[in-house]
Amino acid sequence: MRVIVQRVLQASVEVERNRISEIGRGLMVLLGVHSEDKREDADWLAGKLVNLRIFSDEHGLMNRSVQQIQGEILVVSQFTLTASYKKGNRPSFIEAAKPDLAMPMYEYFVQRLRELGSCPVHTGRFGADMNVALINEGPVTIYMDSRNRE
Repeated sequence: MRVIVQRVLQASVEVERNRISEIGRGLMVLLGVHSEDKREDADWLAGKLVNLRIFSDEHGLMNRSVQQIQGEILVVSQFTLTASYKKGNRPSFIEAAKPDLAMPMYEYFVQRLRELGSCPVHTGRFGADMNVALINEGPVTIYMDSRNRE
């Protein structure tokens, strides 16, 4: 699993011009599911995310998690995070999980965030054509891959 995590002041998702989800301060998470991902990948990433200390403390240091600031999380599925761009200029998405695997993994990941954390978790609509808007605070943007557990 791959995620792009952004520290945001606010974020929202629209589908067919209707706002379906929005958050205030917290984490905007774009999630890509690889064809070989397992629940252990979701468990590891969810655990990292709810405890990721990227919010400022009283000294201006990134020392607080989304839970500690009582923030929110918005998770949006994004299969393009699995893109391979080694050959040519057109990305390949051959490694992206098919919907019959990706959707349950996406749902499991969201469930794990809710179980592990104390903050509200909102979602986009899996497989939909979505418009995502956000105000990135900082900016702070972090890429995480469950296959590269640094």
